[in-house]
Amino acid sequence: MKKNAIPVAMIDDHTLFRTVLADMLNDTPRFDVVLQAANGREYVQAVRTGIQISVAVVDLNMPVMDGYETIAWIRANTPGTRPLVLTYDLAEDAMVRAMRAGACGFLRKDTSKAAFLDALQQVAFVGHYHQPSGEATPEGLRAEREDQRDHVLKQLSERELEFIDLACEEAEHTNDQIADLMQVHRRTLDGFRESVYAKCGVKTRAGLVLFAYKWGLLD
Repeated sequence: MKKNAIPVAMIDDHTLFRTVLADMLNDTPRFDVVLQAANGREYVQAVRTGIQISVAVVDLNMPVMDGYETIAWIRANTPGTRPLVLTYDLAEDAMVRAMRAGACGFLRKDTSKAAFLDALQQVAFVGHYHQPSGEATPEGLRAEREDQRDHVLKQLSERELEFIDLACEEAEHTNDQIADLMQVHRRTLDGFRESVYAKCGVKTRAGLVLFAYKWGLLD
């Protein structure tokens, strides 16, 4: 194991893709792939031997134990490990499902090397991948993200944040149910929804869930 390198796990059932990516990471001084697994079950068995992982790169579509179940297991059993999704499936519903399981970021498998390394760095040092940041330092990434999150929060009122919290719950409340929970008329609720969607730059409930997870607006 390389000294001071970030320990990474690669979890993907495509062996050639997984090993090529691992070799690429091992050629860098910052990262060290200490575990490779073809599915979530293999990963769980290996981690139970005591291997420490900082970032787990997880494919969503795998046999035996898929990426969603793997991510949920990681967050429940090894909270110090941060899952980064690397997949061909970046459909909005897949992203929402993975976010709710505990994913810290998403990348397509056809992304560039620079973007992949940047995402790994952000997940390792900041805790979440949100956008490319070049050669920014970990301290700079944290400060940048905190400034951006503060800017987001300043745009939203307490009632709008309450709406976001209820709209993003796994119970998937209807708009009528949210209006009842907020004790407002349905038309007032529609006003909250339209305002929130406009401020967050989203068009759907799924888009709002992604936005809320991205900026840490939810537990």
